[in-house]
Amino acid sequence: MTIRKAESAGFCFGVNRAVNMVYDLLDKNVKVCTLGPIIHNMEMVSELKQKGCRPVESIDEAAPDETLIIRSHGVPKSVTDELDSKGVSYRDATCPFVKKIHRIVAQSDVENDIVLIAGNQSHPEVQGIIGNCACEYFAFNKESELDEILPKILLQKNKRLKIVAQTTFDTNEWKKSVKKIKKLCTNAKIFDTICNATSVRQSEAAQIAAQSDFMIVIGDRHSSNTNKLFDICKKQCPETVLIETADELDSAALHTARNIGVTAGASTPARIIKEVLDTMSEEIKSGETNVEESFEELLEESLKNLNTNERVMGTVISIAPNEVQVDVGRKQTGFVPVNELSNDPAVKPEDVVKVGDQIELLIMKTNDQEGTIMLSKRRVDAQKGWEELQEKVDSQEILSSKVTEAVKGGVIVLYNGVRVFIPASQATASRDEKLEDLVGQEVDFRLIEVSQRGRYKRAIGSIRSVLKEQRAAQREEFWKNCEIGKRYQGVVKSLTSYGAFVDLGGVFGMIHISELSWTHIKHPSEVVNVGDTVDVYVKDINEETKKISLGFKNAEDNPWEILKRDYPEGTVVKATIVGLTTFGAFANIIPGIDGLIHISQIANKRIDKPADVLSVGEVVDAKITAIDFEKKRVSLSMRALLPEDEQAPVKAVAPKAEAAEEAAEAEAVNEAAEAEAVVEEAAGDAE
Repeated sequence: MTIRKAESAGFCFGVNRAVNMVYDLLDKNVKVCTLGPIIHNMEMVSELKQKGCRPVESIDEAAPDETLIIRSHGVPKSVTDELDSKGVSYRDATCPFVKKIHRIVAQSDVENDIVLIAGNQSHPEVQGIIGNCACEYFAFNKESELDEILPKILLQKNKRLKIVAQTTFDTNEWKKSVKKIKKLCTNAKIFDTICNATSVRQSEAAQIAAQSDFMIVIGDRHSSNTNKLFDICKKQCPETVLIETADELDSAALHTARNIGVTAGASTPARIIKEVLDTMSEEIKSGETNVEESFEELLEESLKNLNTNERVMGTVISIAPNEVQVDVGRKQTGFVPVNELSNDPAVKPEDVVKVGDQIELLIMKTNDQEGTIMLSKRRVDAQKGWEELQEKVDSQEILSSKVTEAVKGGVIVLYNGVRVFIPASQATASRDEKLEDLVGQEVDFRLIEVSQRGRYKRAIGSIRSVLKEQRAAQREEFWKNCEIGKRYQGVVKSLTSYGAFVDLGGVFGMIHISELSWTHIKHPSEVVNVGDTVDVYVKDINEETKKISLGFKNAEDNPWEILKRDYPEGTVVKATIVGLTTFGAFANIIPGIDGLIHISQIANKRIDKPADVLSVGEVVDAKITAIDFEKKRVSLSMRALLPEDEQAPVKAVAPKAEAAEEAAEAEAVNEAAEAEAVVEEAAGDAE
């Protein structure tokens, strides 16, 4: 004799989530009631009732000190509206996959859309879908019922058709229905909303039933998905029975069957499945002495599978670099491998738990021979975090967490144990920013997609959308308070040949190259670099174009102000020769200011040209003899510093020669002034 138990038997994600929500509240000593039975399994409902969770038929039955839970089937929108208006404390345990259907039908156009629902109209889930539908709707439970409904829809030629399905709808009926709809309604928009777990459970049940001469379906007779399983199995195996508990097992059928198949509905607890398997084992052993070993092994493996994925509480008893040992109240030694502690690969065990901590764990694998149980903390955290994400994706709430790593195409943010993928296009405000720079940073983000297909879960977020909103708010605040002369601290974002662009907090301003330094520079990079934080002030605002000119130079750093303060006439300075002409030499006094040493003030004797005495780069002692602040000119003299006895008179220069020299000097000064004006004009054009 052989036995096969479907791996997909038992609680689905939505039911498990709802039941865990009830247990969590009860564990916190919260008084709980549920709007209708939390699941379609009276055994489970009775068990919860004994623990303090009572079902109620209407909102008014909920006591003021109770928290009401909406079951996984969901409810019409009118129910949640009533709960909100009456201020009733409630928790929504609607399955996320059902919530998705609610969103689809709620987004329909009242005037132009028709919704077609595949499902039993009397079922609570379908009633909830109808209660969220914003337009005209039709419901059908079998493909044959479409023959009456579709002609009515086709009469309304200008209407758009949306098709959804109850999450537990028969997959074969769905395929036949979709085929018929596509033939008649070419523009129909079809949403395959049957839960993937339902598809897997029905497919596996059909396969096992086809290989069995006796098939057992475990579940409540009021459960829609259990009844569908029974119908599917009955078609493959005529000897199929539906039982709610182990007490209903038929001993005679067990003894005569050679291949037994077992499956269970989505609302059937693992405890009841285990009781059925235990009872089957005892019945078969008592009736036959020659039971094949394969059955014993398979039964043991089935029981192991039931223990796997079970949650337990454990106490941390020791911490090692590669694992954490825990006491879970069993004979076996419990251990959590380091990679099952957290989804953060960089975290250390001692940063996650401490000796004596009570932590919730998931059983990964039991090894009776070695006496060990492998456990996982990160999967429990991820499951809880995932349930929270399912709720937050609709609210578009802004979340905060740390970027743990940069991966191909984006970055990973770890939020409540769940890895959220942020695509590169949604990770930064601009595409030229490096993703690696985000690693380790705390970022704000929002969820843009949370989905699940079977065991595969995906959460996608966006940092950029939050940054965009934050920058918009910053810009609005900036323009409210911005005025000429106001100082800001900004970050240099880019450089051009004519200036530097600075981010003032959502708004950009430009520092012209002429504003970066009091001395002449060829490129802004000589003063600032991208990423530098700079103090600037608003120099000018163009209200029409919203362009801001920024000032960077401080008045106290003006070299002419420094000269006025520290270098009055008569001051002796160390000056560096920077240029030679026929009428004298130009020497740098301080950065930004050059003075002229006239040829007559270089030496105490007649010289033909300054180059005979001086060379560029030479440092000389000179006296400031005159300053014209209006024309920005300084006169220097080396001769004035020579001892009096060495100051022999210089041979007089003929009046015509002297006039020629002065004319040449004036012409040179004018040329320099004109050149400077051209440079300033070009800079203005560039700005």
